[in-house]
Amino acid sequence: MTEELLIGLVSISDRASSGVYEDKGIPALRDWFAAALASPWRMETRLIADEQPLIEQTLIELIDGAGCHLVLTTGGTGPAPRDVTPEATLAVAHKVMPGFGEQMRQISLKYVPTAILSRQVGVIRRQSLILNLPGQPKAIKETLDGIFAAVPYCLDLIGGPYIETREEIIKAFRPKSALAGRR
Repeated sequence: MTEELLIGLVSISDRASSGVYEDKGIPALRDWFAAALASPWRMETRLIADEQPLIEQTLIELIDGAGCHLVLTTGGTGPAPRDVTPEATLAVAHKVMPGFGEQMRQISLKYVPTAILSRQVGVIRRQSLILNLPGQPKAIKETLDGIFAAVPYCLDLIGGPYIETREEIIKAFRPKSALAGRR
């Protein structure tokens, strides 16, 4: 039996977390994964304010406590004074995966010149991958469409469950040797 993928989805927004407006990040992520994943999965969601200690505590709780294999954040990656998601993510990281941040900015640059203002990062904590995504649903989808092909193999390499995708949405890439050695 395939191990179920546990995904932590964290929307970081002062206004959405205080009820000023409805969060759109978590619903966009949920919809993308519902369409893209063929393997069993479930999610843990959090809607929190842009406070570095709270973000750090949430990431640690989702990984060390709840056992999430993959944690995706939305929001808080710009240059504004309250945007502290990358700092919080780096503070709880064991390894930095710079290729994810680089690629996420490249994807967004195809759509908006302000993508160079993004400070998104990808890191590993224990056996979990944390990725900072943009906050807008359209940008979330564009980014996941552009980077997720590498995520299942990354999870394989750090000890996570073997993830299969619906190839008409996103085709997971693995070297031939990794395909043959499925768990």
